[in-house]
Amino acid sequence: MSIERIVEQALQDGYLTPSMEAEVGRICNTASELSIEEYMALDRLMGALLTGEVVVLPRKQFINVMEELVLSEAIARVAEIEASSDQTLDVGDIAAYALNRLPPLYATTEEGAQFQRSKAKEELQDLISQQVNEAIEQNINRQPINPTVFGSSPDVSLQLSNLLKSIATDYEQ
Repeated sequence: MSIERIVEQALQDGYLTPSMEAEVGRICNTASELSIEEYMALDRLMGALLTGEVVVLPRKQFINVMEELVLSEAIARVAEIEASSDQTLDVGDIAAYALNRLPPLYATTEEGAQFQRSKAKEELQDLISQQVNEAIEQNINRQPINPTVFGSSPDVSLQLSNLLKSIATDYEQ
């Protein structure tokens, strides 16, 4: 959608949504130069925002309390393991693995987040610990990544190079 169309829509509706705002920002950031019409539309939008003719709808913030709880558990467990062994574990991978197996607990206010934290600590702490432990086990037992660029078959890079040469006929040697 163009800046002019977004501004028309905002003036018609009386509000600028977060997605409209993001689209205007994307256009402004990616365009090498804006047209005079785009500048005029942005000026109209700014005037409408300043007079209150158009209001910006607030972005709703969501807090997934489960992320905090899992990350805390993962950090504590990884610290214990790394302190007592020569293992190096990836906390991000461990947290993601566990989070994918646990229910989200969203809140929109700090009060709601505190309620969700208390509820989760009471009802889900064992499940959180179990999933983090399983994630750690998976992280420890995973196969090391093959250091060659294209996996275990060294001729894959040659095959890829030949494919690119056949597609790009003016390829420089």
